[in-house]
Amino acid sequence: MSVKKILSLAASTIKLFIITMLLMFSCKADENNIKYYSPDMGILSLMYHRFDENKYPSTNIQMDIFKEHISIIRQSNLKFYDPKNLENNFSLIKKEKKILLTIDDAFTSFYKVAWPYLKQEKIPFILFVSTQSIGKYGYMTWEQIKELEQEPFAYIGNHAHSHDYLVDFNKEDFMKDINSSTSIFNKNLGYNPIFFSYPFGEYSLEIKEYISKNFKYAFGQHSGVIDYNKDPFELPRFPINEKYGDLDRFKFLVNLYPLQYKNLYPEDKYVTDNNPPEFYVEFFDEQKNINNINCFSDEGNEWKQSNIDFNENKLRINFREKFLFRRGRINCSLNDDGLWRWFGVQFSVEQN
Repeated sequence: MSVKKILSLAASTIKLFIITMLLMFSCKADENNIKYYSPDMGILSLMYHRFDENKYPSTNIQMDIFKEHISIIRQSNLKFYDPKNLENNFSLIKKEKKILLTIDDAFTSFYKVAWPYLKQEKIPFILFVSTQSIGKYGYMTWEQIKELEQEPFAYIGNHAHSHDYLVDFNKEDFMKDINSSTSIFNKNLGYNPIFFSYPFGEYSLEIKEYISKNFKYAFGQHSGVIDYNKDPFELPRFPINEKYGDLDRFKFLVNLYPLQYKNLYPEDKYVTDNNPPEFYVEFFDEQKNINNINCFSDEGNEWKQSNIDFNENKLRINFREKFLFRRGRINCSLNDDGLWRWFGVQFSVEQN
């Protein structure tokens, strides 16, 4: 056998081995919900609301700044993620990081200001719709939503019916709200979307379990990068608005990578009488430089560096104060040999 044939056979064998290992890797992640560390580059999801509505700075972005965001993404050699691929490759290792755009609430300003640009550029996105608001002043109509839906890169998501604080509902009223939205979607679009977005990013374990029976993916409002170990019903997004949309911060955000973990406690993100909650996260042995991690939490409604301690690969945060009513957050970052990794947690906090 010639040297050329031997080298060709060796290359084919190595390629087959790599493909086999990747398939085994992806299958193992689904098997019994066991998690394994992976070289996943992640999907970074961004959340927008209003466009050129200066009266609402906490949910608004100026269109010229939005276009700058798109330019930064492209200049960073990042591609946009098509949401349809979640079904096929969520449990596969992402070999290159991509950006997923999401827009919440279906405000008229999105349709008038941002939609023409996204349509022209054919940039994929998910528009999350609360069915009770459709057709009301300041919100899109069903005709406009159907217009978007005709494009192969535009996807519609369910954002509940009332867009209320679902954690404040009893189980019967919560289920009624979700069932109303699915019924209205079926009536107007002929289907219920596979994507769900928790209003205000708030949910309890009970809510998440019900959502998991009616949808395939659900997004919160905690920051982080989606990787193959993330819970498909607790997908992170970075909220972008006038305060958190300045270009320097945005350049930093789009260059973040997943900080993968094996376990995170508590599983229920609804804080009632267990305030402050016991909190720990267990990382994989393969994660390098874990001692470089830095965490901040807004306990007592004031952002401060978290009081953390390590036991092997388990990080525990010892909260010094309670989280105040509505929401509490934790953000952790890691400088991994110059590669910045990130994950965040949002708690919904009961009023006492």
